[in-house]
Amino acid sequence: MSGLSSIPVRVAADGDACHGNALAILHEVRHALERLISTGEATRIDLHALPFGAGDEAWLTALLGTGEVLATIEALGPTSVQETAIPGVWLVDYRNAEGQRLALHLEVTCIPAILRTQCRELDTAVATLDTRLSTATPGGSHPLS
Repeated sequence: MSGLSSIPVRVAADGDACHGNALAILHEVRHALERLISTGEATRIDLHALPFGAGDEAWLTALLGTGEVLATIEALGPTSVQETAIPGVWLVDYRNAEGQRLALHLEVTCIPAILRTQCRELDTAVATLDTRLSTATPGGSHPLS
């Protein structure tokens, strides 16, 4: 046997792959934190758009740790917003109705954008509350959302 056929080839499963990008992402998070502190500018890093294997994600999330806040939003599928142990750094995992991941973001901000009330929804807030108040009776039934 000689040539290419003599070279042993092993096909690795990509499931636990590490592409070595987690450390660079952490340095980007550090710079984003400095920018957030000095200017208030938020940063979003799209981990799903990078060559980022499951091994990278596991290493990154283990290093960032878990904070005290976990929120789940049901909008076209579940989205989880997990505070990390680093204040101002959030992991936002967007999934579709079948549970498939659509996007995975690291957000460096005081509060992730998906948790904020949309300004256009505020236009109807007073009218909605007025309607509910007009039909409410203390101790009685109240309209459902």
